[in-house]
Amino acid sequence: MPAVSNKTPKPLSVPLPGGRTLHLGPGKTGQISVKAADHAPLKKLIEGGELEIVDDTAQHAAGPATGKRGRGFMLGHTSGGGGRRSGDR
Repeated sequence: MPAVSNKTPKPLSVPLPGGRTLHLGPGKTGQISVKAADHAPLKKLIEGGELEIVDDTAQHAAGPATGKRGRGFMLGHTSGGGGRRSGDR
């Protein structure tokens, strides 16, 4: 999937086909569909220098771009099947 990157210091609302909108903060990147890459309003933002199409296949090969990891099983902690008790009862 292609991705677009916001090259401006302000947030952008990127119009996509089907009436959808991609909101990108300054310097942020978001994925778009191949169909959206040919959308005329999106091409206008790219030609104006506000957006840039980036190759995100290199990011997927190196791992997730976000750097987030899932939480594994924690020893000594229960799943907490009952309600949580607090206070002086």
